[in-house]
Amino acid sequence: TVVLTAKEYDLLIHFASHPGRVYSRAQLLDQVWGYGYDGYEHTVNSHINRLRGKIESDPANPRYVLTVWGVGYRFAEPQELA
Repeated sequence: TVVLTAKEYDLLIHFASHPGRVYSRAQLLDQVWGYGYDGYEHTVNSHINRLRGKIESDPANPRYVLTVWGVGYRFAEPQELA
């Protein structure tokens, strides 16, 4: 059992519903938080880090929530997890 905050849960559901699709921080703010403002992009990073800490066996080398350098984040595709 993993205990997630409401926003961590929303973020996980959003990623898992669209495996492989890359989202920028601004897109995640718009689609998960419901607003877009550059000043809050660090919020995305903080939530990603906390989510990884809860669902990844090694958060420093994530399997599920992956960073796409210079672009944003994506959820691993099923074949990557096999």
